[in-house]
Amino acid sequence: MVPYLLIAPVVIYYSIFWLFPVLNAIIESFRNVDGIWTVSNYIHIFKDPVFYQALSNTAFIVIFSVTIEFILAFGLALLINTKFRGSSMFLFLAMIPMSLPAVAVGAMWSSGLATRGWLNSFLMTFGFIDDASKILFLAGGKMSTMLLIIIIDAWTVIPFVMIILLAGLQGIGEDVREAGAIFGGTKFQILRKITIPMLKPTITTAMILRIISAIQIWLIIVLLYGFNRLPVLLEQVVLNYDQLGAEYFERIGLALSVLVAIIVSAAAVLYLKVSGSFEKEVKQDE
Repeated sequence: MVPYLLIAPVVIYYSIFWLFPVLNAIIESFRNVDGIWTVSNYIHIFKDPVFYQALSNTAFIVIFSVTIEFILAFGLALLINTKFRGSSMFLFLAMIPMSLPAVAVGAMWSSGLATRGWLNSFLMTFGFIDDASKILFLAGGKMSTMLLIIIIDAWTVIPFVMIILLAGLQGIGEDVREAGAIFGGTKFQILRKITIPMLKPTITTAMILRIISAIQIWLIIVLLYGFNRLPVLLEQVVLNYDQLGAEYFERIGLALSVLVAIIVSAAAVLYLKVSGSFEKEVKQDE
């Protein structure tokens, strides 16, 4: 009885401030402005071709950005974990992008990537380009646009993933790696067969959080390119408010928000399935 009493405040808190609003949003997404039950809100979304563009663009950005960011963040975490001279200062500098809000990141890169922005000015100052050969960073096609967004997103988020992985690495005792070396393991074998398996729960946590936050990249895209230049899921929620008005957006927006939540949850569950986390839990129960 005591354990239930101890967790009761948390359960009550989440029921009032999370579970109830979520259930209410799901219910209201199936009603029109007159309160009549309907699926027209979802039909409106599924008939919108921009929704499918936003879905594919979001999926592309999430898959490639999460993969690239994990590889780079893991490499940096391994490097900092060696505690080389100046590693503390390097860690401090690497953490700076993570402290910037999305609005600041978008504004900074928007001014930097403009034709007369600080990036072109920097290249001209050091003689890499002249006034006639300025780089039009924001004038590329769809693929170059998405690659640019992935690079900016990686610059912003890699420190976040890196610090989680670094915390996991520092939780693995040095004696474990030393034992692997004593039994003849190379550094790569120790990393692959000892460090990474022991780090798997940390990796899972970092990847789930990263997948969720990757969906929120819309603000940087809007600040750089404006609305609908590169449609993504959460941007459509904001854009529908402007197009449909507050009254209709209250229903369409709720339906779209529910769909986005389902998609994010499905992506997280898919990752857990692929990573074998569910199988591990089943074995532990057995």
